[in-house]
This record gives sequence, C-alpha cells and structure tokens, in this order.
Amino acid sequence: MSGPRPWKKTKEGAPRDYRIFRVREDEVEDPRNGSLHTRVYIDSVDWVNVIPVTAASQVVLIRQFRFGTGSNTLEIPGGMVEPGEDPAAAAVRELEEETGYRPQEVRPLGWVHPNPALQGNRCFSFLARGCEKVHDGRQDAGEDIQVVLRDRADIPELIRAGEITHSLVICAFHLDSITRP
Repeated sequence: MSGPRPWKKTKEGAPRDYRIFRVREDEVEDPRNGSLHTRVYIDSVDWVNVIPVTAASQVVLIRQFRFGTGSNTLEIPGGMVEPGEDPAAAAVRELEEETGYRPQEVRPLGWVHPNPALQGNRCFSFLARGCEKVHDGRQDAGEDIQVVLRDRADIPELIRAGEITHSLVICAFHLDSITRP
C-alpha cells in the first residue's frame, strides 16, 4: 500500500518525564519541500483494557474520577503494561487489582493505537470470562474505584446513552463484538 512519504526526524528533543509517560518535541522535515516543523511526541508504555464477564453474564465495570474531564466515568478495568510483562498478564493483574475479580479464561480481542498523531504505544483489549470475586481489590495509591456490575446485554445502551464515553473502552467493546465466535 502506497501513501505519503515518511517525515525524517532531524532533531530529537529532551524528554520530560511525567512518571506515566514522557513528552518531547522533535523537529521533523516535510518530505514534500524540506521545511522543518516541530512535533510533540508522547512516549508511553503499552496499555491494556479487559472486559470482565461473570458466569451470570454481568460485566464488571469500574467508576472512577478522571482529571481530564473532571468527572466520574464508567469504564472497564485497565492500565499500563509493566516493562517485560505480557499484555494478557497485565490485563489479569489490572482486573484483580482494581476490582478483586479473577477470570477463569482470558482471550485477546486485538489492539489499537490510542492516538497515532502523538503516540506510538498500543492498547491491547481482552475478554475475561468466568470472573469471580476473590477479594475487595488492591487499588494503587491515588485510585478511588467503585465496582459496578451490569448485564452484558446493557452495554450497547450504556454506550448509546453516553454513560460509557471512554474511546478505548468503546474500542474494546467493538473488538469484542467483531471477534465474538
């Protein structure tokens, strides 16, 4: 598949570390005319999202405050993949840490680039079946998560009604719908 030519990086800026990601400004050259432009790059590890489903076909959702929107959001569990960690293991870890639920089976659904204009990382989505509550969860410092159970059949309406608005969560549900056997 042909397309526009790649832009050559002529200068890489010094990164600023914000713990969960690093930001830098790079200088790149326009392949059409050689003009130089500054572009922001956000360097982040890969992420995971997991759709946890109980034996009773309830989805284990989480409600938490998000600083970007200044509001509570309804989402699925997820988080960062630790260096050297398998994304499926990260999904199981994040699910249990945030909710206290443990799955019997985990199936990959696929991955997306969260924002290829600024980032190079991927967000992997998984379906976790047979989830059972084994404890109350072990939230990270700075997290305040409420677990919410909803019937799996309710998810499309929660998205249509704007109760689920996180784009990566909606992507995970879409990947589930197109990969379901």
